[in-house]
Amino acid sequence: MTSQTIQTLLAPPNTEESYLQTLLLLNSQFKSLDELDKLDTSVEDSLRRRDYLGSQLSISQSDVTSLVSETRSSAESHLHSAQGLSLVRHSLADELSYLSQELVSSMSEGESGPTLLEDIETLHRSLKELESVKNYVHVIEHALKLSESAVQQIHASPSFITESSVAEYQALQDFVSNVSKRCLQIEDGVGPQAFQLVSFLDTVRDKTWTDMKGVLSASLLAASEKLKWPMPVEYTSIGLDERKLFEAAFLNLLQLQQIGEKLWPPSRPYEPSEKDGLYPIQVLVQPISLRFKYHFEGTRQTNRADKPEWYFTHVLNIAHEHRSFMESAIQHILSLTKYRNVNAWREFTLLLLPLLSRKLNRTIPSLLTRPSLLAHTIYQALAFDAALVEGGFGLFGTSADKPETGDDAKDRKDKWDGISEVILGKKEWFDVWMEGEKKFAEDQYHEIISAPDAWLVADDASEDASAERELRSTNSARRIRALVEQVTDRYSPLPHFTQRTRFLISVQLPLLEYYHARISSSLDAFETLSTAFVRAVPGALGVSMGGGGAEGSVKVDTGRLTSGVDGVQRLCKALVSARFVEEAMEGWGEELFFLELWAEINRRAYLRTRAEAHASLPDPKVVEEGMPEDTIFEELVQQYAKLSNRAEDMIVQQICGEIEGGLRTHFSSPKSEAEQTDNIALSATLLTPIALLSSHLTFLRTALPQITITNLYRRIGSRLSEHIFNRQILYRGRQRLTALQGRAIYAECELWVETCQAALSRSSGRVRVEAPWLRLLEGGRLIAAEGLAWQKLVDVTFGMGDDAEWEEVVEGAVGVCEMKREEVGQVLRIREDCGR
Repeated sequence: MTSQTIQTLLAPPNTEESYLQTLLLLNSQFKSLDELDKLDTSVEDSLRRRDYLGSQLSISQSDVTSLVSETRSSAESHLHSAQGLSLVRHSLADELSYLSQELVSSMSEGESGPTLLEDIETLHRSLKELESVKNYVHVIEHALKLSESAVQQIHASPSFITESSVAEYQALQDFVSNVSKRCLQIEDGVGPQAFQLVSFLDTVRDKTWTDMKGVLSASLLAASEKLKWPMPVEYTSIGLDERKLFEAAFLNLLQLQQIGEKLWPPSRPYEPSEKDGLYPIQVLVQPISLRFKYHFEGTRQTNRADKPEWYFTHVLNIAHEHRSFMESAIQHILSLTKYRNVNAWREFTLLLLPLLSRKLNRTIPSLLTRPSLLAHTIYQALAFDAALVEGGFGLFGTSADKPETGDDAKDRKDKWDGISEVILGKKEWFDVWMEGEKKFAEDQYHEIISAPDAWLVADDASEDASAERELRSTNSARRIRALVEQVTDRYSPLPHFTQRTRFLISVQLPLLEYYHARISSSLDAFETLSTAFVRAVPGALGVSMGGGGAEGSVKVDTGRLTSGVDGVQRLCKALVSARFVEEAMEGWGEELFFLELWAEINRRAYLRTRAEAHASLPDPKVVEEGMPEDTIFEELVQQYAKLSNRAEDMIVQQICGEIEGGLRTHFSSPKSEAEQTDNIALSATLLTPIALLSSHLTFLRTALPQITITNLYRRIGSRLSEHIFNRQILYRGRQRLTALQGRAIYAECELWVETCQAALSRSSGRVRVEAPWLRLLEGGRLIAAEGLAWQKLVDVTFGMGDDAEWEEVVEGAVGVCEMKREEVGQVLRIREDCGR
């Protein structure tokens, strides 16, 4: 009961409220005078109720007094309890604060040790880890027991293998598969230990199969030792019991391999290494591998880095020595099994190749700083590949044979990259080799160019005369051709067209470009030095050649270097060098190797891109089928052809320029009195140009082939003929000629032809020699005509006859009719007795 309630109960009665309630009661009960009769009864009832309420009031007062007393005592008791509880609360708060400090981690308090909670958590984690390790150990223990059982099962029945002989291994395989699936399904809570467990179980499974195979391999090795393997085997001379034992062990291993292929599911197949193939042939290779290691991987004298041909030849010899045994005895055994389509000798040779792969992978890193040995090793590897392929080796019919589709599936399946791919397939090694080959080729080129006899014309002109069309060349050109052909021989065995294209662009083509630039620069220098060309260059007055080094410049007699036969000889060296290499490239372009390479470049987009970036290659075109129309050297052939034509032009310019310069004195000198007599004497001023032409033509005849001589002679003769004809006959000025002077000029014309005839040898036909000089000869004969012939020429030329009659008369009088009628008339007017 609340204090408010107690105060309400102890309050005195409210008199006014009592009066009011009494009045309300009377008013409600006595509404008229007639009803006042019941007033006495109501008074009596009220008195009785008063007495009752009075008694109740006294009882209530006593109860209130008692209740107040009890409430006071209870309040005092609760007050004391509250004070006690307050003290307990403060005590609990202090204790809670202390306990909170005790629960702070020891990691943050360096002075105190780990708390109890931390100890409990650590123990809990350790317990979980131990439980996990215990489960892992149980799994590993079970797997190892299954593995041991699988090997023991093979030991128990090594003579005849069936599917029941590998039941324990199949149980191991199923167990490993289930554990792997379980670990993959439970994603939460699986740490790296679980995946390490899966990897370990896979290793146990594979190792178990290897051990099972090892049990049967030991039986086959024991049987093969009775055949004196790995010595060459004469199988027909072996006893019947030994052969049966060998064949049984061989078939047992094949049966195990066949069972294994059924056991390994496609979802997680057994992954063989490069050494894997047919199990029994793997076993036969083991003693050969041990011998190879003994000879070529140890400290014996046979293990030499500079003699890679030794171990390549060793493997070739082994493949050859055992070929008969493989193709007869082993092939017969295979024909009784599922592997009847496997070629025994090819499979045996394939399993020998890892010996060389391992050897090369260990040897090549030490050869990267020794380019010559690296190149030698690569060429020996390429020679090994070629010898093996030539002997009939390929991947078709081996365990490395991959299924292919299409028309050329057989060719692709039989394609073998070669043991050289171990080296060439690694970009770093291939780049080092390419750099070494490029440097070697460039060093050879500079050695050829710098040789003292580099630009001497070779003496063996008769060698390959028919092939080279009697073209002589300089020593440098022949050596450059030999160097380029040597480079071709070095990279033609490369297995991939990508490698060949890179070798072509990086090593071979630069040699031809360098030589082209060298010849071109020599022609540039000749043009700069020669007076025959200086006159054609305005402002070119003289040239001082640098002596080289620190000596500064040295004055050189440029006329001696570029004039006369010596100057033409230098141009001829450039000509025959360029023409020799040009014809060599034409021949190379038609060779099968370069035809195939160019066709492949045109066919493959990435090779076309590389070729397009090289200016010395023709623009490749997309060729799906057939062969491209041009050749791989087409662009360089055109560049060398331009260089040859330039050299020919310079020869013609040099010879004609010198002779024309010598003729100036002859044309400007006064004629001697001898010309007024019947005895015609040649002018002394003509002898020098005549002798110069004779010496030039004689040199050209000895230095150049007939075709080139004919072309140059035609151009030289035509130019000199036109020059002499214009200067001496057609445009000689106002001075007229007498008949005697005309005969003298004609004699000079004939002398030019006779000189050419003598210089080109008497065997040359007169008609061929005269051909370039016909215009000059015709002019000389016209002005030298006399008597009736002269009169007839004048009449028909200036008459009204037709051209056919005119040509007939002119040809009959002078033997040739090369000029037009107007020109003939102009020539005839030079004679003072023309009268027209």
